[in-house]
Amino acid sequence: MLRHTPLFAAHQRLGARLIEFGGWEMPVQYTGIVAEHQAVRRAAGLFDISHMGKFRVRGPGAGAFLNHVLTSDLRRLAVGQGQYSMLCNERGGVVDDLYVYRVAELEYLLVVNAARTGADWDWLQTQVDHAPTPDGFQLEDASAELAAVAVQGPRVAEFIEAVIPGGSIGGRLAARLTELKKNELAGFVFRGESLLAARTGYTGEDGFEVLLPAARAVELWEAILAAGAGVGLQPAGLGARDTLRTEMGYPLYGHELSESVTPWEAGITFCVALDKGDFTGRAALLRQKAEGLRRRCVAFRLNGSAPPPRPEYPLWSAEPAPRPLGRVTSGTLSPSLGVGIGMGFVPVEFARPGTRLEVEIRGRRYPAEVVAKPLYRRS
Repeated sequence: MLRHTPLFAAHQRLGARLIEFGGWEMPVQYTGIVAEHQAVRRAAGLFDISHMGKFRVRGPGAGAFLNHVLTSDLRRLAVGQGQYSMLCNERGGVVDDLYVYRVAELEYLLVVNAARTGADWDWLQTQVDHAPTPDGFQLEDASAELAAVAVQGPRVAEFIEAVIPGGSIGGRLAARLTELKKNELAGFVFRGESLLAARTGYTGEDGFEVLLPAARAVELWEAILAAGAGVGLQPAGLGARDTLRTEMGYPLYGHELSESVTPWEAGITFCVALDKGDFTGRAALLRQKAEGLRRRCVAFRLNGSAPPPRPEYPLWSAEPAPRPLGRVTSGTLSPSLGVGIGMGFVPVEFARPGTRLEVEIRGRRYPAEVVAKPLYRRS
């Protein structure tokens, strides 16, 4: 039985095409993936992200516990700030990638991948007994209680305060919503209801992710659609979300990340703080760093006319002689660039930008090149 977010009926009214994603029935597109993608790049798009998991961690020992189970250093977080981070297992493999926010002095909020919510919760429960703190803390699964939307695009700041006016009531102190900087979070009031808004997102564009009680989700969704209509805002589905994040080289769990992939192999090192002291997976990550990597996830761009690459398509070396290297993990035709792009794992000697590859598409190999992330940069 597929699960539905509080916005499911709203998606049906908008004529969305619905698919299964991580156990949820979610909109993949409304008017079309390319149109929704371009709306986000040029104006604004509105996404339902209520399916993502949300965990509260509260109490005097909350920070110490999270610093033990996450790869980033939470001591760097002031109230009202967020970090991209990862949960790793003892082998250094990624249990999940997530965002952690410090909502208050003794309260944190984790926003995790929808398909990993159950696994993440179970993993955190196994780590409670190993918490390096005598101080108490509480874990709470608030996934069903809270809905969430993401409003993304270069023109979001022009209309979002018509929906969420006034100054903050918690988190980062701000006179208005657009005063928040990247990775900052604050509490605001929407029509008498408190909510949390963070200047974060998964598209590479400016914008906000907003969490509020599930019962008020439709009201907020419709208010944002109305306020943004004048600048060209469109509702956007999982299809555009995927093409947007692929253009930025952002990983997706189950594609670039898994329990058998380490942050080093995924090429995501900025959220690993080896110098903060012990955390789950640290010993394995130190060992792998000392021994050296055998593979790394790279971004690539097809050269010339070619069909779009798709996950599981074989990757080949182009020189000195063709040989199989690995497989595509994410691939699409980039609406912004007009060429095929993707990511995949290759031996480290083929991971340098500029390295020539070939992508096998339906039995024929097409030339490609390893490129630096992000693949798309606003001119």
